[in-house]
Amino acid sequence: MQEPSSNPADRLGVPLHLPCGAVIKNRFCKSATSETLGDRRNAPTEKLARLYRTWTQGGAGLLVTGNVMIDRRHLGEPGNVVIEDERNMYKLSSWAEAGSQNRTHIWMQLNHPGRQAPKPLSDQPVSPSAVAFRTDMARFFNPPRALSAAEIRNLVTRFAKTAMIAKKAGFTGVQIHAAHGYLVSQFLSPLTNQRTDEWGGSAENRMRFVLRIYSAIRERVGPDFPISIKLNSSDFIRGGLTEEESAQVAISMAEAGIDLIEISGGTYERPAMTGRTQQVPRSDSEAYFLSYAEKIRTRINTPVALTGGFRTAAGMAAAVDKNGVDMVGLARPMVIDPELPNRILDGEDYVSPTQPIHTGIRLIDRVALLELTWYEQQLGYLGRGLRPRPNQGAWFSLAKTLFENGRQVFQKRRE
Repeated sequence: MQEPSSNPADRLGVPLHLPCGAVIKNRFCKSATSETLGDRRNAPTEKLARLYRTWTQGGAGLLVTGNVMIDRRHLGEPGNVVIEDERNMYKLSSWAEAGSQNRTHIWMQLNHPGRQAPKPLSDQPVSPSAVAFRTDMARFFNPPRALSAAEIRNLVTRFAKTAMIAKKAGFTGVQIHAAHGYLVSQFLSPLTNQRTDEWGGSAENRMRFVLRIYSAIRERVGPDFPISIKLNSSDFIRGGLTEEESAQVAISMAEAGIDLIEISGGTYERPAMTGRTQQVPRSDSEAYFLSYAEKIRTRINTPVALTGGFRTAAGMAAAVDKNGVDMVGLARPMVIDPELPNRILDGEDYVSPTQPIHTGIRLIDRVALLELTWYEQQLGYLGRGLRPRPNQGAWFSLAKTLFENGRQVFQKRRE
């Protein structure tokens, strides 16, 4: 048996063949980022096209967009792009063309915030059940109401229609966002889905929503178009989705024909996706959810992408070589260094300069979501054709955010 290569480029540069027949040129996935670069009418902008063009020049095989909302009545944050119809087809096509240069795949992430719609954006959020946030989060979000069965069926149709428009615009795939406590994730979780009809109760019923979404999308886009899912390994909160329940979802999605499963974890209430909770399982790897990815990879044949914690070329290659991960998902490292894939593929012993962003005052950092807004500012620089500023100080970033957004900085937004 041949020993794995010690050169990360040899492993990470190998193409990935998906079940639908599509081929991704290497194992680097730019995971979804909170871009907030839509205009006031929630249409794509030239900044988005310029940002994704920059990433195609950086060498990644797959770019997954920031969450695109399927219903303009329900936004996760200001600056979301919304697609309900073809009114912005020219702008969408420009974005897709920019992100598909150099044989790069660009997949649109489809999302609905559910109860995670901030107060300034939604007077009446919706959710599988009328389960409000815990007390310390309640000031950021209005209590949700439970969706009717008719509304649930309409949402399935909306996901499928948006996917069809994405394909027509030139995007090369789509991703269903079923992680981080958004609507699809809320259906999967027994904490937020307490329904007693066909959409809730048993694990089988709770996954019915996402399976129907997948089936409806597949019917609209055909058998050769990649469809992915972003899935929590766990919600990391008492009463939420467990690892075993997540594994059952992954197995069901694999049996249905999904092309790629991206693993993450956590919700607004327990942001495990940032690595800032002690409940994130640790291993010899730098990646946060590697132990789950290893387990699920033995139970399905569908390719698996793992996102969260990757910082070194050696760590990325080891996850693929030794742990069976098919793609490494990178978000923050790709923001401050868009050339990251090229540098590793050129043989560099790469270590990301990514560092925690904080003022040293926990209350300010937490309430202002300082780290999130710091990265949004970096995305803004890239969208204007500028270089990222990895040495930008936390206090400067906070002052910039307050100047540009005022009180809105203290409204809870996407992780």
